[in-house]
Amino acid sequence: MLEQLRAVDWYGDWEKANNHRRSRALLMREYLRRAALWAREYGAEDEWPFFDASEYAAPGFEPAPELAAELEEYVSHLGTPSTQRVCRGAVRWAALREAGVGLPELPDPYEPLLLMFGRGGGYSIEEFIDLYGVMIPHGNLESNLNAEPFLSLAPSTLDVLDSGAEGRISYFAKISEGYPRSSPRGILRRRLVGRESETYDEAFTRNLRWEPTEYLKLYALGHNDIDHVQITEVEAAAFIESMTEKLTGIRPAG
Repeated sequence: MLEQLRAVDWYGDWEKANNHRRSRALLMREYLRRAALWAREYGAEDEWPFFDASEYAAPGFEPAPELAAELEEYVSHLGTPSTQRVCRGAVRWAALREAGVGLPELPDPYEPLLLMFGRGGGYSIEEFIDLYGVMIPHGNLESNLNAEPFLSLAPSTLDVLDSGAEGRISYFAKISEGYPRSSPRGILRRRLVGRESETYDEAFTRNLRWEPTEYLKLYALGHNDIDHVQITEVEAAAFIESMTEKLTGIRPAG
């Protein structure tokens, strides 16, 4: 875990952060949701969102002295107290799990945050959470507890969400009898780019990438019998991951 953090380029790769801004926003929102779950579990609501959950899961627990020393040396060079806390927490959490400490059956608190770090570095906290390419609101504990879970964390899925993701994007699922919203025929996205809102319609195809489609334009003209419904980006990610697994026979590694 410490080596994974050492591989992060915290301050220099602004282009990478911008290119991955959509997945980074989703991953940060999922971290906020998971952190809210653990804060509620341990009565640590006042410490949410950027805290060391290991301090509450196993008070008094300490990793091996050599690891503890390396960890403190590393986090001392990170830019903000918030980043230091969550990086310390991620490593201590991994050590706690390795030690076999019993934990509630809740999702790993730091997994989405670590993935986000690897896709363009850290964050800063102002009125919003600045991810260096996009800013998202903090929300509050309750709103994050009730947020839609984002569980499609495979790098291949995140890459598809980021691919060509310029402009304001809406997602749609093609539905019909036997193909409900939860298991549609396919998905599409519409991108509105620039001040003139130039429109680009794309379908996620069996080639496992976004390709141009005329479906939405033909539907508007009454030339398509297959219906559609607008879906969330989280739902789109779940379809992408499921289709990738189906066509490759390999479950994407998270």
